[in-house]
Amino acid sequence: MTEKERQEFKRFASEEMDALKAEIPRLEELVKPVAPDNAIGRVSRMDNIVNQSVAEAQLSKARVRLARLADALRRADEDEDFGLCLVCDEPIPMARLKAMPETQYCVECAE
Repeated sequence: MTEKERQEFKRFASEEMDALKAEIPRLEELVKPVAPDNAIGRVSRMDNIVNQSVAEAQLSKARVRLARLADALRRADEDEDFGLCLVCDEPIPMARLKAMPETQYCVECAE
């Protein structure tokens, strides 16, 4: 990976992390339970429960992605072989690194 590509990846990872850090508090608000004394109907309460479940899944996914991006950013700083497949030593395409920053394998070797 060239220094320019490494900088591009680091910039991408930092921007993604900033977006996730901004999104996580919003999702945390959505997963807060509705007080039982709130006057909403049964259908509305069930709809709220479903929405909370969706928000919980999104929150979990966002936290996992944030951790993976942080790890990839650390590896990009510390590992001179970052961006090279562990099996074949070929460069991992930037599009794959952006989609799956935790990957250490090219598409062919991952299959």
